Amino acid sequence: MLNVHFITAEGEKVAAQAEPGARLLEVAQNAGMPLEGTCEGQMACSTCHVIVAPEWFAKLPSASMEEEDMLDLAAGVARTSRLSCQIELTPDLDGIEVRIPGVSRDMQIG
Repeated sequence: MLNVHFITAEGEKVAAQAEPGARLLEVAQNAGMPLEGTCEGQMACSTCHVIVAPEWFAKLPSASMEEEDMLDLAAGVARTSRLSCQIELTPDLDGIEVRIPGVSRDMQIG
């Protein structure tokens, strides 16, 4: 099992565990984090946007152009922002820490 640490918009720390190969979005939703994932991982929305702790960001594969385009539409984007649906957890990411942004906005809907 891999350990994942979420920090809510209010600063609360929530620990979760996941199997290797799980998507961060699913782990976050199972831990009660308010990430919609409206498009179910198809990179058609930005409702699963998270901010990865800088020390963990460098361990992730680079974002695709499609992911970068969707992040351009997300609210509260930071230098280490990613779409959680695009992060597959591996043993290298055991202990990863991500912050849930305080503001979410989906420009594709409504």
